[in-house]
Amino acid sequence: MADIRNNRLASGEYARNFADAHPPLTPAQALVESDRCYFCYDAPCVTACPTAIDIPSFIRKIATGDPKGAAKDILTQNIMGAVCARVCPTEVLCEGACVRTAQEERPVRIGALQRYATDWLFDASVQLFKAGAPSGKKVAVVGGGPAGLSCAHRLAVLGHTVTVYEARAKVGGLNEYGVAAYKVAGDIAQREVDYLLAVGNIQVRTGQSLGRDIALAQLRRDYDAVFLGTGLGGVNDLGIKEGAVSGIFDAIGYIETLRQARDLAALPVGRHVVVIGGGMTAIDIACQTRRLGAEEVTIVYRRGEEHMSASEKEQDWAQTNGVRIKHWSRPLRLITEKSAVTAVEFEYTSLDAGGKLAGTGERYTLVADMVFKAIGQTLVADPFVEGGRQVLEMQDGRIKVDDARNSSLAGVWAGGDCVAGGQDLTVAAVEDGKQAALSIDAWLRAIK
Repeated sequence: MADIRNNRLASGEYARNFADAHPPLTPAQALVESDRCYFCYDAPCVTACPTAIDIPSFIRKIATGDPKGAAKDILTQNIMGAVCARVCPTEVLCEGACVRTAQEERPVRIGALQRYATDWLFDASVQLFKAGAPSGKKVAVVGGGPAGLSCAHRLAVLGHTVTVYEARAKVGGLNEYGVAAYKVAGDIAQREVDYLLAVGNIQVRTGQSLGRDIALAQLRRDYDAVFLGTGLGGVNDLGIKEGAVSGIFDAIGYIETLRQARDLAALPVGRHVVVIGGGMTAIDIACQTRRLGAEEVTIVYRRGEEHMSASEKEQDWAQTNGVRIKHWSRPLRLITEKSAVTAVEFEYTSLDAGGKLAGTGERYTLVADMVFKAIGQTLVADPFVEGGRQVLEMQDGRIKVDDARNSSLAGVWAGGDCVAGGQDLTVAAVEDGKQAALSIDAWLRAIK
């Protein structure tokens, strides 16, 4: 029978296991690291950053003892730079583009330096921004995640009055609810939110879900513009018969529970955990269940290592945490006993001559008392249906937008995970919100 229980570890182990995975730089370390930057004129790291932070500029300021100026460089482009410094896949973005890598050297630790500057700012309680002169315009922002908050902050700085509608009890989105606890240890996610909201001109209404408590049509009537940053509320199925079986969990939902838990020892965890998926969420849930006391954790992915959306660094991190990763496998069926999962049967996969994924016919079984679905999320489009028709144009199951983040509906913009063609990264969502705010501002001023 399944052995899903809590309090598996000794007292004190939970705090150690979920402490900051990557301790911050000391002032001396920050000076040494900043001195490694070449301060390139045409810096490839800037091009690689979705929010276009002037990385050489902020690193130079750290090197010359000006962390406040460094933080201003960062937050002017990315108001959520503190959490992004912790969760961005810097190894494939800014640090991956660092010119030192071309010389087969270790790249400058840009993420750690960004964290150093933003942490200094928060600790010093220095507010760099203020609300702009009132424009008389009102904007509704639906979704209090990185895209929505980024949009709201920029709009407030530009002088508009903003109301943020958030379905959950707290704003912050995946930064607050969906990232591994050891990546954003302490209260950094809420400290960042508090700093952002302190600019003024932003009202937050929590417990307000689009389609349940508020309607898009009503928002369009009550506000001069609307920004949608709803994220992805649906969870993809495994593609096999699940039924009423205990032991099957949504990875995002479990991480949310973990992030808000006051007592980690009270969380249920199996001895033999199987995670199905190949992205960052799969890595995060696998590592966290391992740190909660699971004896054996296996990630199973349908394609090869090079196809996983989780970076090579994240995959290495998982294996360092004792997680096994099996590639080229897909689930076939759940094996149960008394309505509880006891194992999962998989089939090995390969690419056929046309490059399409196919089963090989060879099977194997993994013992499991806890199975996590981490195979992606889907947009819940019901709130965008009015009078029996969908009022927003969709693309690949998400909202279609142009480069300025305009949707197909006049006066409505969108950004973050809910839009088509995005990167599903916090930093990309922040950029979406910023670009949408600039577009909204230009539009509002043009219709005075």
